[in-house]
Amino acid sequence: MDFTFDDQQLAFRDAIRKFLMVEAAPEWLREIWETRSGRSLDLRTKLADQGLTAISVPEPHGGMGLGDLDWVLAQQELGYYAIPDSLNDTAYLAVDLLKRLPAGHALAAQWLPRIAQGTARIAIAHPVNPFTADAENADLLLLWHEDEIHALKPAQAKLTLNESIDMSRRLYRIDWTPTASSRVCDASAGRAIWEDLLNRAGLALAAQLVGLASRMLDLGIDHSVNRKQFGKPVGSFQAVKHHMADVAVKIEFARPVVYRAAYAMQKGQADRAVHVSHARLAAGEAARLAARRSIQVHGAMGYTWEADLQMFMKRAWALEANWGDRSFHKARVAAHVLDPVAELGPAHTF
Repeated sequence: MDFTFDDQQLAFRDAIRKFLMVEAAPEWLREIWETRSGRSLDLRTKLADQGLTAISVPEPHGGMGLGDLDWVLAQQELGYYAIPDSLNDTAYLAVDLLKRLPAGHALAAQWLPRIAQGTARIAIAHPVNPFTADAENADLLLLWHEDEIHALKPAQAKLTLNESIDMSRRLYRIDWTPTASSRVCDASAGRAIWEDLLNRAGLALAAQLVGLASRMLDLGIDHSVNRKQFGKPVGSFQAVKHHMADVAVKIEFARPVVYRAAYAMQKGQADRAVHVSHARLAAGEAARLAARRSIQVHGAMGYTWEADLQMFMKRAWALEANWGDRSFHKARVAAHVLDPVAELGPAHTF
């Protein structure tokens, strides 16, 4: 079997990387995050011009109709450059939810073209998350209520801002009352939609955590080359080399696990949930180690606002607790492995 990405997928990833290298410099992101909204209309427009908002929107609605294996490469780049959450929630998660509503549903027809064009922001509230990202900035809220799907405008709910350690995030507690008029999908159909949305959210964050770990590794290496001690770059010391090598190994072990989860999601495999949880755990472990070792290389200055490392380190900490923390994903893996009827062995293990 061929487990590699095709040339078109890799070319799309490289195009995103080159674009973000120019348009998402850390000093510019700081300026955006210090605003009330923490978002940039100009950046969103440019992301739409690159096709990022249209990746998984069906072609009849103006999108490209691509899947999870295309997104997973893009998500790594979004993590590497610390692009805010609203793009992921709108262009990946909300699109998946809207696509799976009953055929011809008015909400999908109304919002999918706007998402593809980059003119809509959608926030998603699920009980696994105590707070909802970008609720105030959103044009539409998609909310869980006992497996039903409800849709509201932000003005129809009470939003309370909650500060985050990661300044790129705008988190809100949403107080609202479900009604028959706000319900767009009943529980019988909504249950499967929410289950897959939870898995796709976990997959997206796993890919972003791999990207964040790679960025923190690069920052640690760059600093070790430029910082000198006893007249030599600290990166020339064996202990520092071992620190960075350990991180590189963790990332290389996590990356194929994330790709495997993306494959399981795109193919709709029955065990896709456990693959996603495995990916979240592997990627989270890589990101935590990258943050710890890179801060050791930087010393105390790595925590300061002027250091780029703190941006990516704090973001990794925040994302790892989103859409299910470590306990949540460990429990899903344990339930799979310890199931009395689980098929284990070379052909069945994950």
